Amino acid sequence: MSTARSAMQEVSPKLAEIAADVLFGDVWERPELSKRDRSMITVANLIALYRTDQLRGHIGRALDNGVTKEEIGEIILHTAFYAGVPVGANAVRVAKEVFDERGI
Repeated sequence: MSTARSAMQEVSPKLAEIAADVLFGDVWERPELSKRDRSMITVANLIALYRTDQLRGHIGRALDNGVTKEEIGEIILHTAFYAGVPVGANAVRVAKEVFDERGI
């Protein structure tokens, strides 16, 4: 279990339950969008909202869902023009950490 998920379970078990059941158990499983597409949308939103902690995990999930390192770079570029260069620069740093951890 991830550290964030463990902390959520410890501090707010109901929030952890709802996130697991509704967000990851229902929304992420809907057939109208692929998990790959959902990952790209989620990464873009987390970049725009400057949600660094969640971004780190979702970049990893995006890679697991078939989004390439190059595509993540393009998502960062595209989002930076709508949300601002500072959020793009932050996302580059986070992505680099994830890529380095995975050796890619």
